[in-house]
Amino acid sequence: MLNGCMSRNSSNAIANLSASPSYEPETNKEPEENTKQTDEIPTQSLKFLNRAVVNKPAHPALECTVNQVEDVKIVLKILPIFACTIVLNCCLAQLSTFSVEQAASMDTKLGSLKIPPASLPVFPVVFIMILAPVYDHLIIPFARRVTNTEMGITHLQRIGIGLFLSIISMAVAALVEIKRKRVATDSGLLDSTASLPITFFWIALQYLFLGSADLFTLAGLLEFFFTEAPSSMRSLATSLSWASLAMGYYLSSVIVSIVNNVTGNSGHSPWLSGHTINRYHLDRFYWLMCVLSTLNFLHYLFWAMRYKYRSAGAGAS
Repeated sequence: MLNGCMSRNSSNAIANLSASPSYEPETNKEPEENTKQTDEIPTQSLKFLNRAVVNKPAHPALECTVNQVEDVKIVLKILPIFACTIVLNCCLAQLSTFSVEQAASMDTKLGSLKIPPASLPVFPVVFIMILAPVYDHLIIPFARRVTNTEMGITHLQRIGIGLFLSIISMAVAALVEIKRKRVATDSGLLDSTASLPITFFWIALQYLFLGSADLFTLAGLLEFFFTEAPSSMRSLATSLSWASLAMGYYLSSVIVSIVNNVTGNSGHSPWLSGHTINRYHLDRFYWLMCVLSTLNFLHYLFWAMRYKYRSAGAGAS
């Protein structure tokens, strides 16, 4: 940014485009296809960043090389993909909040054993343990035969599948909540804290889809960041997946607050507030999350279809 504000010095432009001796890319730690050096002329994508090497720097310490500028371009290009996974993690936050409250109002007995509702997040873990070998030994080999490529499914396709499954999971969660409230109404237990005559295994359906979405998206995201990010920025890039998880949980709290404030100001009771969870309008909230996930998926498609892989081995989007 500082170099971009400086006046262009044509006499030093070619000199600045050459690699600085103080910057040595790690060529001995990457596969050959990932160590291909950037040409002396910067690319035209995000060309406003080229001012960092074309313009005379304000201070010698601010001098940039073409390789450094191109690395920054790569990181900026993967940020929209990162942003599109935040809503998915917002959906995952429901597994440890409202879903547990739902299960607490249902029959949690498994034979003579009473399952603690707070232990329900074990379901997605179990589903992932089952789906992971199925994914590796069945889905990927089948995809390789269909696409005639080594990867079978590209990183962006994996992320997209996970985002699409998150839409289904929120729709399933809304339908399960409608069924749960119908049982509460028919049983006359809307204002009661007694367990409803419906098994908590209905909640496991949304765990199944969200667990599958997490498997596809998290694995695809980590692989995407690791293969696409420059070697000097891989730690930063791979940490974005965990930053997405944290931001998704914070976003969930923000959406809940906004929904309660908006619905409470309209003269009706807030959707996510009441004497018991049976008085919540949790199904409407899940439909809202389904709509947000759909919009997020369309937003993801916009960026994924325009993304060009840096590494040759990652395939085309």
